[in-house]
Amino acid sequence: MKINLWGVRGSIPTTGPDTNHYGGQTSSVLVTEGESVILLDAGSGIQGFNIEHLPKTNRIDVLLTHLHMDHIQGLGFFKPFFSPNTEVHLWGPASNRSLRSRLSLYLSPPLFPVVLRELPCKLILHEIGNSDIEIGPFKIHSTYVIHPGPTLGYRVEGKKSVFTYIPDHEPALGKNGMIKNSDWTSGFELAQDTDLLYHDGQYTSEEYATRIGWGHSCLDDTLEFASISKSKHLIIGHHDPSHSDSRLDELALTLNKKSHRFKYELAVQGKEFELN
Repeated sequence: MKINLWGVRGSIPTTGPDTNHYGGQTSSVLVTEGESVILLDAGSGIQGFNIEHLPKTNRIDVLLTHLHMDHIQGLGFFKPFFSPNTEVHLWGPASNRSLRSRLSLYLSPPLFPVVLRELPCKLILHEIGNSDIEIGPFKIHSTYVIHPGPTLGYRVEGKKSVFTYIPDHEPALGKNGMIKNSDWTSGFELAQDTDLLYHDGQYTSEEYATRIGWGHSCLDDTLEFASISKSKHLIIGHHDPSHSDSRLDELALTLNKKSHRFKYELAVQGKEFELN
């Protein structure tokens, strides 16, 4: 299984000279195994997807964690949407309103000139929650996690490896912070013993103190979550838009001074991981 990080920034794109190294595109990750392809989230990083990435079936599956703008803003520029020969499956969290009606709030005037129902592709929408689905060789488990609005995390199992994707998550939200009991830890079942965990780590501890309840994690809580779940390799993403490359380098140096039994690093846009 190969994992390509196409967007690792949180909240809003921040492309520019100060963010060239870690990247400024918002959430989007390509997962491939053999000729099978899925996309996780559709932030501005999804612009990296070209028709040649399509499998021979001309079917592409996009799994949305939630519908905040930084996770769907790339949909209007998603090339397969405008290909009549392509079958696009959009998966997203169930809510009290249909997935189609919620997506149409963005893909319609005045926010976007093209209406969802006018797309030339064959579009199929799927609403999921705490679910198990299969797409090609992938067995995917989704679970609601702590974040404002209906939000899912995904555990993607390939033939020989497991990738967990929880880009927006606040498992420490509560009176006493992170609960050590795994039975009560949001997202634990998704990350348990995973080969590669991509997890929200937007804030420093000092920043998080004034942003509790916003739906994101500080770096220390992210490391604690990976430790509790016994993840083998942690990628920390959803970088704050105010954090420049130099600031993230400082945070990386601080992280390197901490001792954990698993490998961990900050997410870098364009980096590829191959799980064996």
